[in-house]
Amino acid sequence: MADAASRLTTLAEELLGGPLPVRLRAWDGSEAGPADGPVLIVRDRRALRRMIWKPGELGLTRAWVAGEIDVEGDLYALLDRLSGLLWERDGETRSLLDSVRDPRLRAAARGLLRLAGPLPPPQPPAEEIRGRSGSRHSRRRDKQAISHHYDVGNDFYELVLGPSMVYSCAYWTEDGTLEDAQRDKLDLIARKLHLKEGDRLLDVGCGWGSMALHAAREYGVKVVGITLSREQAAYARKRIADEGLTDLIEIRVQDYRDVTDGPYDAISSIGMAEHVGTAKYREYADDLYGLLKPGGRLLNHQISRRPEPDEEAYEVDAFIDAYVFPDGELAPMGRTLTTLEDAGFEVRDVEAIREHYALTLRRWVANLEADWDRAVRLTSPGRARIWRLYMAASAVSFERNRIGVNQFLAVKTPVSGASGTALRPRVWQE
Repeated sequence: MADAASRLTTLAEELLGGPLPVRLRAWDGSEAGPADGPVLIVRDRRALRRMIWKPGELGLTRAWVAGEIDVEGDLYALLDRLSGLLWERDGETRSLLDSVRDPRLRAAARGLLRLAGPLPPPQPPAEEIRGRSGSRHSRRRDKQAISHHYDVGNDFYELVLGPSMVYSCAYWTEDGTLEDAQRDKLDLIARKLHLKEGDRLLDVGCGWGSMALHAAREYGVKVVGITLSREQAAYARKRIADEGLTDLIEIRVQDYRDVTDGPYDAISSIGMAEHVGTAKYREYADDLYGLLKPGGRLLNHQISRRPEPDEEAYEVDAFIDAYVFPDGELAPMGRTLTTLEDAGFEVRDVEAIREHYALTLRRWVANLEADWDRAVRLTSPGRARIWRLYMAASAVSFERNRIGVNQFLAVKTPVSGASGTALRPRVWQE
């Protein structure tokens, strides 16, 4: 099968309706496509069988996780070039086994089938989530989803996230380190919440305890942190004990829907609301509103997506759902704001920090790549590849404004109307 790369490139261009924007190297060593930029390597014909049966993002990522495709050169540049063909038109992609009217496409599909070798496709990689039980966003299923993502080993997260152990968008200056930027983000949230000694803070989705530790250490706040991950909770409790802050911080393995010991002066929800789901978001907002005292503040830090022309047609990202955040859902910023208002909150400030997340993700990818062999030992080759792809692709999505991240400051404003907000809470650059 000489010159498989040229054949594959020609077939791909017929099916995609345009030139392939990256160079391609096939399993026989042949190459085709533009000479500049990164190279997409197809190591095994099995990758083609995956993409025939699951065209678009899921088939491609299954082949990536299995190690059947790889990249030589700049991964970000390759993802940027491919995004217009795959991630931004995934809904238009049809199975190559479906009937198509265009004889050209039928011929290209048959050619690709011959090139791919014997069918059916290989089984999905072991890292793909299976056997979900319970209704979507039920307590049981949410716990399974959180465990799939977070209970993969604290040592692995230490490697990726660095000493801060903060798994959300950092807040950057021009020349800061990742640790500086994560500390600045935590302090930004504390200041937006007007934390002061003696306040009670509920940290929803507390992760490995970084926000709880910052609030207690720097502001003398009493914190309850909740998570559904037992590994996170154990790690956070050890950090708290090591710093001698057990009198100020309690970490619980608990669903936010089961918290009943309000009122709290403030609530932080940092990178957690993406797990809530559209159908449950009003319940989430109502619950947090009910847990705050009058005048209490919520800081909701949340990834958003661009609105769809037809919101009913929105589908969860196939790769993210199968390998990264099962059942995770993104909402447009406007829907989040409206839901918070419908629950009774007065939204006082929304800060968009999309570019900050792209910078954060690039640092996490650099950490992973710098200690790749250890990352593989701590998890699996497939899991390490998932994380590299997920974080790099997310960075490109933030850079291209396909997704964003926003901090919503909302107040349970009392009947008196006194929100406690300064007349000029922000100082804008000149």
